[in-house]
Amino acid sequence: MGVDKAPTEKGKQAARGLHESAAKEARKVESQKGSDLAKGAERFEERSRSSDGKGAGAKQKPKR
Repeated sequence: MGVDKAPTEKGKQAARGLHESAAKEARKVESQKGSDLAKGAERFEERSRSSDGKGAGAKQKPKR
């Protein structure tokens, strides 16, 4: 849920805090790693692959 879509002000503040803490954590990891983290679809593929060595497409079961 986006910050603007939260139904209450308390929810908007919580979403904003979560967004800021995630950005702070990403900056910390990027500085330790020495390069930027993958974003968007690249990140999805990277995370999917890292769990078991297969990409997301390889995990999909074919339709019968």
